[in-house]
Formats: sequence, structure tokens, C-alpha cells
Amino acid sequence: MSKSRKFRWLMNVWPPFLFSGIRVLHVSPDFRQVVVRLKRYWFNQNYVGTHFGGSLFAMTDPYWMIMALENLGRDFIVWDKAAEIEFVKAVKEPVFARFELRQADIDALRGAAERDGKTLHWFDLPITTGDGTVVARVRKQVYVRRKLGALVAETTAKAA
Repeated sequence: MSKSRKFRWLMNVWPPFLFSGIRVLHVSPDFRQVVVRLKRYWFNQNYVGTHFGGSLFAMTDPYWMIMALENLGRDFIVWDKAAEIEFVKAVKEPVFARFELRQADIDALRGAAERDGKTLHWFDLPITTGDGTVVARVRKQVYVRRKLGALVAETTAKAA
């Protein structure tokens, strides 16, 4: 089983997602695309019968961090740093979050971390219905820095 397929399977059986109606539909082999769906059930709806805001927020965690880490490599430390959500429209139908990490994002993260030692980067993501109606807008900030050991090894190699 490929790493991306195993990751998708693990996320789908992870109790916080399994019992929230959250399902990972797709993870690309290069970890640059992830598609997540949230279905509304009796156990995850709010008081007025629409999607619970916490589930909408939860369906976007922890993908940007993992996608960045997988694409930057193990010489980098990547953490979620901050997040915010704007609820736009209450709905009852399934909703989707489609993550796409572009090469330009990877290059910017790597370049800033190597140049400045660390960096903070915001990713914006709409949560939509199947027809593209925006339900919520989520912003996630990731923290990226080179591992100390990677910096020492690189400096030693350059000096030699």
C-alpha cells in the first residue's frame, strides 16, 4: 500500500474524523492534493439541523501541515501555528474541502525557511457544496523551519 493511500485510510478510521462524518476521498501520491468530504448526520449537526461549525473546522485539519512536511522533506519542521474560519452559509448537504499545494508554495516555504531560518505562511481554503457554493472560508497558518541537524550538516559540507 502506498504512503498516500495508507495515510488516507488512517485518517478515515481516526476516531475524531470517523465519528464526525468526515471522510478523506483522495490523497495524491505526491501529497499535493487532498479532497475531504463532510456529510451531515444526526450526531454531527447543530441545534438548527445544519453542519456543526466545529466539524467544518475539523475537516480542514491537519492537511496543510502534512502536505508541506511531505513535500519539504524530513530536514524541515512543520507545525500548524494558527487558524481562523468564517462561516458564510449554513447548509445541510455534503460539503468539500479541496487542498492543492502548488510548487510555488513549496518553493516559497523552502526558500524563506532557508533564507530566514523560519517562516510563517497562510493558506486559504474555501469549504464548498458539490455545486461550488461557498459555505465557509478557512485560513491556516503553518510554521516552517530547517532542522538544526540539517543546517549543521549543510554548513559542514560547504566548509569541506
